[in-house]
Formats: sequence, structure tokens, C-alpha cells
Amino acid sequence: MASTEIVVKLPRPHAAQQQILAERRRFNVVDLGRRTGKSTLAQHLLVETSLAGQPAAYLAPTYRLLSEFWRTIQHTLAPVTRRKLETEYRLELITGGTVECWSLDGPDPARGRKYARLIVDEAAMVPSLLSTWNLALRPTLMDLIGDAWFLSTPKGLNDFYGLYQRGIDPLAPDWMAWQMPTMANPYIAKSEIEATRATMSEREFAQEVLALFLNLTGLGVFRGVDAVARLKPEPPRPGHSYVMGVDWARSGDFTVFSIMDATLMEQVALDRMTEVSYDLQVSRLHRWYSLYRPRLIVAEANSMGGPLVERLQRGYQPLVGKPQPALPVYGWTATNASKGAAVEALVLVIENGDVTLLDEPVQAGELKAYESSRTPTGMVKYGAPEGLHDDTVTALYLANLGAAQAPASTTTKYAFSR
Repeated sequence: MASTEIVVKLPRPHAAQQQILAERRRFNVVDLGRRTGKSTLAQHLLVETSLAGQPAAYLAPTYRLLSEFWRTIQHTLAPVTRRKLETEYRLELITGGTVECWSLDGPDPARGRKYARLIVDEAAMVPSLLSTWNLALRPTLMDLIGDAWFLSTPKGLNDFYGLYQRGIDPLAPDWMAWQMPTMANPYIAKSEIEATRATMSEREFAQEVLALFLNLTGLGVFRGVDAVARLKPEPPRPGHSYVMGVDWARSGDFTVFSIMDATLMEQVALDRMTEVSYDLQVSRLHRWYSLYRPRLIVAEANSMGGPLVERLQRGYQPLVGKPQPALPVYGWTATNASKGAAVEALVLVIENGDVTLLDEPVQAGELKAYESSRTPTGMVKYGAPEGLHDDTVTALYLANLGAAQAPASTTTKYAFSR
């Protein structure tokens, strides 16, 4: 009996889409300008999974967006669809695979399901995206060790930006992120892009077409980050004076060492780590000290920082290895006032171009997202938006404080703001 060949027709991915598919990891954040081909990419991924006999899900912020995609995917998979449940937005294929479509404007989407792949389209439009991902969507991937895709044009520095930050973080190896403008789609005429530019403001064009993340809340603290973030790491130079800022953490956050050439006001090294024991953190700090010999280390002394600062100040004998000498460490205690003074000092040197920073995407992202807000009593508070990190910012403003101090011994009383 002759076999019957069934053909499922899909648009061929263009070069940018092929790059994304080739570089994919388990969790993928795709930041694209308008009309770059997000829905085509989503369709390709869903077909790939369902034809392999696996369950897949497509999620959109609203029913209207869901309905638009539903019409497309059911037409594409019609030749291999065994059963279509229109009211449930579910396709069952002859391969054993399934595709389900969900709206994210209802409670508990996809609860009780298990998927080999899920795709969140227009993810920047999803309210509380991070909590939806952590509490509702991530558990659906556990049984099949599935992967996830977040596709969107940016909408400010919201939760989609937070996921993008994970994607560019080298300490998150399961995550990947891409940022591509509308021009990455070869099927969009250049004349159309220029015509669009003429009808949009500069900020609108940057966000909608260039796919740039912009702070739209007016709460952003640091301006001019891109202009000063352009350096590569540099080894120590003879005759130069160095300082280090240290922000401690153990789990769920990052310890960061930020080293600055105080002679040139240039950041020369940055070390981030997480889930690392305090002993190993201290050992790494000693190695950085041996390399750059900073004249001053400004280290956070709050919480677990206090004992670590004391340990570094007095020196110690490790269980294995040589005795470690006392280091020139100043224990800096964060209060609302001292933090405000440190942040504002860093704001000034960045805006005035008096400091040059490493071209480091995680640090640049944290600086751009850093916000100010007012408490009910009228006090100004600084920090990262909910769900984002600010550890590189803390280490950097502590290094900047150190660079402002005159060379001194560890017994000198430094003139830091309290």
C-alpha cells in the first residue's frame, strides 16, 4: 500500500530568524522591532514541537491577539489535524502532538497542563509577566523539561526587560536573548521604515522599530550610560591608583567586585558571582587585590557584610593555604541617606562624562533600570524595579566613593557621607 505524504507549509525563516533558531537555549527572550516576524517565528516553533508528537502552548496578552494567531496556526496545521476543539483553542494532531492557545488576561493560565514548549507572544504587554512566568507557566515545563520563548517589541523597562536581562547574563547559561530592529526583516522595504520614522517621535521610533528598551516612567536615575560604557577590561598599569567596590550576597542575588582606576576614573574590571560560599568570595577578593593592589576597598557592611569586612581588615589564616594579610577595607553601612549620597555622586560623574565604564551589558542594563521613588513621608528611595537586580550598581557607586577619597591607610577615618 502506497504511503501518503502530507505537507505542512511554512514561510522560510529569514536570516535573523535562522540565527535565533541556531543560537537557542532552553529559555529564550526575543526582543524585536515591529514587523520583524515574531508570529512567523512562533508558528515555526509550535509546528516543530507538535509535529514531533509533543504538546506545545501559545500564550497572548488578550483574546483578540490569541484569536488572530489561532486562525493562522489552525490553517497551517490543517493537513495534520486529527481533532480541532474551537472553544478550547486546541489542536490534536495525527502525530500525537497538540497545540493549545491561551489568553493571559484570565486567572491561572495553563494550570494542570504539561508542555514541551511554550511561547509567550507580545510578552511586554503582559501585566505581572515575571510572577505569571514563575508561578503559572514555569511549572508546566517540569515534566517534559520543556523550553520557553518570550517574543515581543519592548514597552519600557518592565518585566519583559527583566527577562531580557537574564538572557544576556553569562551567569544564566540556560537563558538567551536577542535584540533586533525591524530592519532585520529583509521583506520590509527600507522606504517603509523611513516613512515610519517620519511619522514617529524619536523615542517611539527607537522603541517600536529599533527595539530599544527605554525608561518611560520618568523614574530613571542614570542618564548617558551608553555614552560612557565603552571600555574593555584592562590589566593594572604601573603608577596608577586603584579602588574596589564590593556588594556582598550569597544566594538569590549576586556578589559583585567593581575595580576602578582612580587615576583615570576608568572602570577596569568587574566580577559577578552567585551561589558561592563566603570563603570562596573572600578568596577571590584577595586574588583581585593581589593583581590590582587597590589602595582602598569600599565594602558593604550591612548584614553579612559586617563579619566579612572585619575578617578582611584583620587578616586571617585559612584552613588551607598561606595566611591572608589585612586589607585596606572600609566598611560602608547603607542607610537611606548614605545610599542617596552615593547614588547621586555616581549620577553626576556619569552625566558629566567624568567616569568611563566597562562595556558590560548586565551593568548597563541595571544602571538604565535603576529608579528613584518617594516614600509616604516624602523621602527619596533608590533601587532596582521589582524583579530586577542592582548589585553592579551598588558595587560601582562604592568604587566611585573610594575613588573620591585621598590615598590613606586602613586606620584613616574616611569622609564618607552617613
